[in-house]
Amino acid sequence: MSDSLLTTPFHAMHIEAGAKMVPFAGYDMPVQYAMGVKQEHLHCRAQVGLFDVSHMGQVRLTGTSMEAVALALESLIPADYVNLAEGRQRYGFFTNAQGGIMDDLMVTNAGDHFFVVVNAGCKEQDIAHMRAHFGSDINLEVLDNRSLLALQGPKAGDILARLAPEVAAMRFMDAKAVSILGHDCFIGRAGYTGEDGFEISVANDRAEALAASLLAFDEVEWIGLGARDSLRLEAGLCLYGHDLNQQTTPVSANLVWGIQKSRRAGGDREGGFPGAHVILDQMANGAPRRRVGLLPEGKAPVREGVELVTSDGSVIGVVTSGGFGPSLGSPLAMGYLDSALCEVDTQVFALVRGKQLPCRVCKMPFVVQTYCR
Repeated sequence: MSDSLLTTPFHAMHIEAGAKMVPFAGYDMPVQYAMGVKQEHLHCRAQVGLFDVSHMGQVRLTGTSMEAVALALESLIPADYVNLAEGRQRYGFFTNAQGGIMDDLMVTNAGDHFFVVVNAGCKEQDIAHMRAHFGSDINLEVLDNRSLLALQGPKAGDILARLAPEVAAMRFMDAKAVSILGHDCFIGRAGYTGEDGFEISVANDRAEALAASLLAFDEVEWIGLGARDSLRLEAGLCLYGHDLNQQTTPVSANLVWGIQKSRRAGGDREGGFPGAHVILDQMANGAPRRRVGLLPEGKAPVREGVELVTSDGSVIGVVTSGGFGPSLGSPLAMGYLDSALCEVDTQVFALVRGKQLPCRVCKMPFVVQTYCR
C-alpha cells in the first residue's frame, strides 16, 4: 500500500477478510474478497452485502433556520429542499454555469440540520464549492469523525431489524437516528445496488464493532468495489466521472426526475441554480444526446470508452459504463447516443478493435429494483 493512500476505519477488517486492495479516490479500498466479484454480486442480490463507503464525504449543514439552509442548497442544486420533509432524503446534483453536473449527491432533512453525502472523488471540490457560495449564516461541518456502511440486499431489512426493530417501519428514502447495540447511528433506507438496503453513518470509534455485529449474521458478507460497480450498472444507476461529468447535463443524463416541479419552468422557485438557462431550455426543447441502456447481442462485453456507430461507421455516441451482468447473465452497457437514435430497440454498433458488435437500445434498469416503497 502506498503511504500516500488514506484508509477507512475498516481497513484492518478488509485485510483480515482477504480483500484485494486497490487505490480508489485516494483511498486503499477493497475491490473484491475471496468469494470473487461474481459471487459477491449474486450474494448481494440473494441475501445481504456489507459495503465500506467511508471514503465518501459526510457533511452537516446548519444555519439560522432550516429554510435558510435549504435555500442555500437550492442555489447550487436544481432540487426542492425547502419542501423536503423531516426524516426524508432526496437525490440531487451540483451544476455548473454550462448546466453540466459537477457531482451527484444525497441530501437529508435530519430535523435540526441537513446531512449531505457526496462522492469520494469530488468531496474536496464539493466542500470548497459550498463554502465559496454559502453565506456566513450557513455553517458547514465535515464529519471526518464518522464512517459509512451500506447494508444492501433483499434480507437487509430483516437483518437490521434484528438489531434495531424500529427500522422495519422505514421506507425507501426515509432517514432517522437509531441506536444499534449502543452505537448512535444515522440511517437512510436507500443504496446504490437497486436492492432494498440502508446506509449507516456511525462514529469512527464504533465502526468496527458495528461492522462485526452485522457480519456475525450468516446472511451478511463483505462486498467490494468490483461487485458494487456491476450491481449499480444492472440497476441503471450512474457513476460520477463515467456516466456523469461537467459536460453532461441532467437532461442529457435522463435525470430530470431529480428536478422537482418547484424548480422547473413556471415553478414557485424556477431556476436560480447554475446553468438553469441551459437546463430549462433542454427540458423544453430536448438535449442533443441522451443516456441509454445497451444490450450487446453477443457474449463479448462492451467497455467504457468504446465508440458507438451506425452500420456505415458514422460515430453516433460512446459507451460510458459496460461489463457483464451476473444477474442478467449477459453483457450490458450504458452510454450516450444522438437523441434521434435513442428509441428502444434501435440497433447500433459498438466499435471494438475495428469490429462492429451489434447492440440494441433498451430500457433501464436492466434488473427489477426492489426498494422498500
